[in-house]
Amino acid sequence: MKPTLLVLAAGMGSRYGGLKQIDPMGPSGETLLDYSVFDSLRAGFGKAVFVIRPDFEDAFRERVLARFAGRIETALAWQTLDALPDGFSVPAGREKPWGTSHAILCARDVVSGPFAMINADDFYGRDAFAVMGRRLASLDAESNRYCMVGFTLAGTLSEHGTVTRGVCRTDAGGFLTDIREMTDVGRTAAGLAGRDGGALVPLSGSEPVSMNLWGFTPAIFPQLEEEFRRFLTARGTEPRSECYIPTTVGDLVHSGRATCEVLPTTSTWFGATYAEDKPLVQASLARLVAAGEYPPSLWA
Repeated sequence: MKPTLLVLAAGMGSRYGGLKQIDPMGPSGETLLDYSVFDSLRAGFGKAVFVIRPDFEDAFRERVLARFAGRIETALAWQTLDALPDGFSVPAGREKPWGTSHAILCARDVVSGPFAMINADDFYGRDAFAVMGRRLASLDAESNRYCMVGFTLAGTLSEHGTVTRGVCRTDAGGFLTDIREMTDVGRTAAGLAGRDGGALVPLSGSEPVSMNLWGFTPAIFPQLEEEFRRFLTARGTEPRSECYIPTTVGDLVHSGRATCEVLPTTSTWFGATYAEDKPLVQASLARLVAAGEYPPSLWA
């Protein structure tokens, strides 16, 4: 069975100021998502599932899915606030989505084999998808041996503000031993640092980080529901709390319920966290096209 690409595209991009998932970036109007789907096809993926919000389904179908017709099988899943396990309800005043772990869980009915999860608004690169595709092809649907593609922290920062990163530690075999979802990561007068909870932690820049290119099997879904239930019990009444997939995977690894191999890649990540990042993204794509990594028009 060919692996599935699961794309998280439900976020508004609040810091960016709009629906950056469908913002043209490439020389022929391609989005970053177009490049991810193109690279996944080259890596042997056979299906693409998109987790979106119901309110921009029409725009997504018209401006995104139409490009993939006849090229790859597609499906949609919806992330909504009320998509909760039995026994839980949306607290009064809650408007923020429940996070990436919840978004993956929302796709459980349309994913049946090994899959890679990505953000819609990040560029991961050809080698990153090739590495992930080869790893997923070796897994059976019941395996709890998960994986992620690791990027170097210093190469994932923005010149225009701080970012959130899943900062990893690995053992000698390249398997994840710890991952911390650090916020406010950026350069300070004292050097690179980020917040782990409330504490500001110094960073070297050489740390491997998750940019949300994860590899899973359907075995993750009951584990996600169990972890999400724990999250809702502990923090579900907080108006802005989120259940992040790096934290969830870290808990699964710490408890011995899964392993996660951190896969190296020669690809360079880039993305548009802020609107000011867009010219840099466009220039990076133009250089890759000029170097022959991508055609001038992906879907011509």
